[in-house]
Amino acid sequence: MSDSLPDESGRLAEQLLHLTRRLQRAQKRRLEPLGVTPAQARLLRIVGHRDRDGRAPRMADLAQRLEVVPRAVTTLVDALESHGSVRRAPDPDNRRVVRIELTDAGRATLRTLRAARRAAAEDVLAPLSAQQRQVLGGLLDTLGPDPERRR
Repeated sequence: MSDSLPDESGRLAEQLLHLTRRLQRAQKRRLEPLGVTPAQARLLRIVGHRDRDGRAPRMADLAQRLEVVPRAVTTLVDALESHGSVRRAPDPDNRRVVRIELTDAGRATLRTLRAARRAAAEDVLAPLSAQQRQVLGGLLDTLGPDPERRR
């Protein structure tokens, strides 16, 4: 193996981190006018994807998916509930469990957030040709999703 491989891996890691930060900043700029923070946007995306059983997620599910303490989820849900984007709903099978559902306004906000996310990605990817984007997409597919996320 070449001695330059670790150096190249380090350089690639730095480039990926830099690109990720640029994408996050571009997305944050597009979210600000909507009055939604990046953390709230992430929670909305998770709530927008129903569990495998088709049910709205529980607070504990959200904390696990966001990798935060439950209190942090409560704060996010409180803010999104006051925004009118989500509502707390009792679980029909266990009254001690609270599930978080999107409201109609939340679904509209989620559509707007998705458009903002695509526009932010377009800002970052603008210098690439269609062919370069295809190659990049293939490389990212090869790297695959985070194995921790597949659980």
